[in-house]
Amino acid sequence: MVKFPEAEARIIHNIFVCKNCKTKIRANIMKVLQGKIKCRKCNSKALRPLRKK
Repeated sequence: MVKFPEAEARIIHNIFVCKNCKTKIRANIMKVLQGKIKCRKCNSKALRPLRKK
C-alpha cells in the first residue's frame, strides 16, 4: 500500500487503535508503553499499533 517512507510515516507511524472500541489515537510509543495514554472514548489503556496492510 505505502510506496515511499514519507507516506508511511504520515499514515502508520505513532497511530494506535483501542482494543475495546477500535478508535484510532495518534500518540508517542513510549507514552503508550508506560500506560500514560488512554482512549478518549472508553478510557481504556488497552492500545495496539495500527496494522500495516
